[in-house]
Amino acid sequence: MKNLSYSTTEPPSLLRKVGGFILAVALVGLALMFSVLLFAVVLVAGAAMWGYLWWRTRDLRKQMREQMRAHPPGGVVIEGEAIDVTHTRERK
Repeated sequence: MKNLSYSTTEPPSLLRKVGGFILAVALVGLALMFSVLLFAVVLVAGAAMWGYLWWRTRDLRKQMREQMRAHPPGGVVIEGEAIDVTHTRERK
């Protein structure tokens, strides 16, 4: 009976090494091609989404510009809190 767990194989021939190298180069080239295609699709989709968002917010940007012209910044801002004492109950 032959022991199958220890198989003796001969080293790969030159033709098999060259074939493996060509196959590896082809697979790397294919992966690179698909990654460039995926990058282009993501880039175009992102540009389309940015354009859609820019187009949909144009009225809002116009309103903001008009409001800035009507009320230019530069007023006085007082921060703090105020207590209304007009509604306190009088003591007897």
